[in-house]
Amino acid sequence: MNQALTPRGPAMLVWGVALSAYIASVFHRSSLGVTGVEAAHRFEISAATLATLTVAQLAVYAVMQVPVGMLLDRYGSRRLLVTGGLLMVAGQVGFALVTDVRLAVAARVLVGLGDAMTFISVLRIVAYWFPGRRNPLLVQLTGTLGQLGAVLGAVPLVALLHHTGWTTAFLTAAGISAAILLVVVAAIRDSPHRVAVAPAAPPQRGLLAAAWAQPGTRLGLWTHFVTQFSGTVFALLWGFPFLVQAQGLTPTGAAVLLTVLTLGMLVTGPTIAYLCARFPRQRSALVFTITGATAAIWAVVLAWPGAAPGWLLVTLVLVLALNGPGSLIGFDYARTFNPVSRIGSATGIVNVGGFAASIVLVLAIGVVLDLRTPAGQDAPGLDAYRWAFAMQYVLWAVGAVQVLRWRNAARRQPGGPDAPAGRPEAGPITAGGGRFAFGRDRRRRRLTGDAAVRRRRGTSARTRRRA
Repeated sequence: MNQALTPRGPAMLVWGVALSAYIASVFHRSSLGVTGVEAAHRFEISAATLATLTVAQLAVYAVMQVPVGMLLDRYGSRRLLVTGGLLMVAGQVGFALVTDVRLAVAARVLVGLGDAMTFISVLRIVAYWFPGRRNPLLVQLTGTLGQLGAVLGAVPLVALLHHTGWTTAFLTAAGISAAILLVVVAAIRDSPHRVAVAPAAPPQRGLLAAAWAQPGTRLGLWTHFVTQFSGTVFALLWGFPFLVQAQGLTPTGAAVLLTVLTLGMLVTGPTIAYLCARFPRQRSALVFTITGATAAIWAVVLAWPGAAPGWLLVTLVLVLALNGPGSLIGFDYARTFNPVSRIGSATGIVNVGGFAASIVLVLAIGVVLDLRTPAGQDAPGLDAYRWAFAMQYVLWAVGAVQVLRWRNAARRQPGGPDAPAGRPEAGPITAGGGRFAFGRDRRRRRLTGDAAVRRRRGTSARTRRRA
């Protein structure tokens, strides 16, 4: 697809509306992060039980990624965005009204179901509406601008909660999401060519198996795993209590730091996108750099005697701001190793990684906090939080080993190491070019016979030298 076939204005409009749906989903996802203390009082629950609210939401999100990816390849982005929006509105209405913790868990499950359908639907819209060379930047912009929802879920939501109360605050959130849903219904189309989404071929299970068989897909999954969980858990649940209860910040000060984290994502996202597009064979090095920096800053914060100074906490959230954009590198692996016919399945597989790790960490922190908090003490202390956040190092070790393993497997593929060299970008079939081809990639695809064999042999030799 090129710009003659897809005018920039309509493409940007569709992407902008889809992005607004993702911003709303991030808002709903993160709304519990800054209201955790109030939620514990409202439902009269412990830290471990509070964790189940977030775990229920994240567990549904993670479990649904592969089924949603298959549904996305079958039914397209528009239907899933509408369905997801309806589920999130229903979940937030329920969360606003209930007082029983079991019903609150059910409400967060609905939010998780709707959230699970949103992000990968937006990524599929990017694949269909924009040239492949723009995909890395637009994926990063989608992921980073989507974090504006977390900004709205920090200071504004805290202020609304304190001035109007729990029910009004969450009903307002549901009303905003309903308004965005109406715009999605009016503006979103799956394809710029007004072609109905046809059943994918081969069958859906075949698409899923083919996506899983690609080492690049599994590399994307473990990339998402190792880079995302620390920033996600900090933003979604345990960062706010850590800053208030362990570091002595006011609720407003903690919300401001969470906002700084989100704004940091907006700055670092385009930079990481540029590096991925400019140096695709060094993407795994970028993953290890982000992971190492995150582990190092946490080591300093956890080892600091007493409460950490303000400058160190700001440094922590700025480093955590790299986690979200870093995890999006996993989706770039999915894109470059899979054709568009199975991009939904591959993206769903990748998206499981970080949220599975986040679920494990949320539960582990909640359990450790309960174990390390003395009986009769109202809130966990600094020592309890140190032991709890130290659980991250187990996940980093597992993730780093798996990234290294599947990076090496990807490098053994013809055209590796991290991305298939000379492989055409994934894209839909268009009237003006070959299958899965954009621009100069069409010329590459026309190579057949002896010429194609010579090109593959040359690429494989260069790959071995670079690896």
